[in-house]
Amino acid sequence: MKIHYIKSATVAIEAKGVKILTDPWLIDGEYYGAWHHYPKLDIRNDFFDSIDYIYVSHIHPDHFSKSTFSLLNKNIPVLIHRYESPFLKANIERLGFQVTELAHNTRTHLKNGVHINILAADNCNPELCSRFFGCGIVEARYGSTQIDSLAVIDDGRYCVVNSNDCLYDLAGQSLGLLKQQYPRIDMLLVGYGGAGPYPQCFIMPEEDKRRAAENKKKQFLDQGLKYIRSLEPRYVLPFAGTYVLGGRLAALQDHRGVPEIEEAAEYFRSHTEDTTEVVLLNSYAYFDLESGLSSSPYEAIDPQAKKAYIQETLAGRKLDYENEEYPSPEELKPLLELAYARFEKKRNDIAFQSETKVLLRLGEDAWCSISAKGQGYSIIDAEAKNAIQSGFVSYNVDTRLLRRILSGPRFAHWNNAEIGSHIEFERKPDIFERGLYYAMNFFHS
Repeated sequence: MKIHYIKSATVAIEAKGVKILTDPWLIDGEYYGAWHHYPKLDIRNDFFDSIDYIYVSHIHPDHFSKSTFSLLNKNIPVLIHRYESPFLKANIERLGFQVTELAHNTRTHLKNGVHINILAADNCNPELCSRFFGCGIVEARYGSTQIDSLAVIDDGRYCVVNSNDCLYDLAGQSLGLLKQQYPRIDMLLVGYGGAGPYPQCFIMPEEDKRRAAENKKKQFLDQGLKYIRSLEPRYVLPFAGTYVLGGRLAALQDHRGVPEIEEAAEYFRSHTEDTTEVVLLNSYAYFDLESGLSSSPYEAIDPQAKKAYIQETLAGRKLDYENEEYPSPEELKPLLELAYARFEKKRNDIAFQSETKVLLRLGEDAWCSISAKGQGYSIIDAEAKNAIQSGFVSYNVDTRLLRRILSGPRFAHWNNAEIGSHIEFERKPDIFERGLYYAMNFFHS
């Protein structure tokens, strides 16, 4: 069995003449033009022409990239978890692909003795995720969102676990089931960094931001370490989350709290037993589980060359919405009315209320002040906004992207804008209210 590394979470697992491509993201510019690859990826069509199956773990565009799918053969069957919502399935089918949904924890034969088993990250149990913050759309009484999945691929001899973006603490029950069925894990593909907006998108003192970035970096390295210690694989390949920011967002690059992949490899090596070997691969290189060898020596990233590429090439690129005209606050007002109605419905559905106001920037001298306890919304000027000293969370997003978000998920969504680092946040006091962010995910027409 061979594991071919392409980029980020995109790998190809080859066994007995069967090649499974996972989470294909090849083309720069996901998350509305924010996310890019480094080094720049050379797309080798001949490699992808030989793919037999595609596995997509979840809906986020660095795992399900619509622009990348446009390059792939539509006759390749796509495998996904059987989610409670048909949203991922419908989006893939809309691109012309045939999708097979696999039930949770069901070892499924593909061909030639090769199997795949897809497990929901939260084991379809919302009580597990009610204890954790993260994507802003999970809460016990809000229902199970099954935001991610992990997969096991085996050929009867070798076994590979692909953990994707699954938070270890949410996947704990699924990992228990996994270990019962697969007592020997040959290769673990494990994440090492978090892709959220904190702390790079938050207004806070520079020293606090630096400290938060370091804490976040260690948090996700330790999460990867938990996977390694739990599954005790023979080999570990750090992957996923290897993105750089482009356009005007490139200035946020160094504040994301994401380690370099070499840093992750060294951390794992220094904190694991000698029975586990950490592997790094460049794009299109592969690791052979039978021989225990890589197809080529790993060449480390030159940090200065990477910095120069971001500054000289990526920083000059436009984000997806930057060729559009700015909307006026008057143009946004009809969308605000529809969005507030959806926000209120969801807030009442989950029985949430808060004294915290949401302040949403509509233009240079206009903000929307949104009540989280049923008292409506109002348009205020910048002076009135600045007079609010506490009890608020502000969303400052380019109004061209805001227009897309308010127009509905077909055009843009809060969650992707947040992950893409497009929103500048300020919280006073600095408290995360999960119900508030959950309801704000529905603030669109």
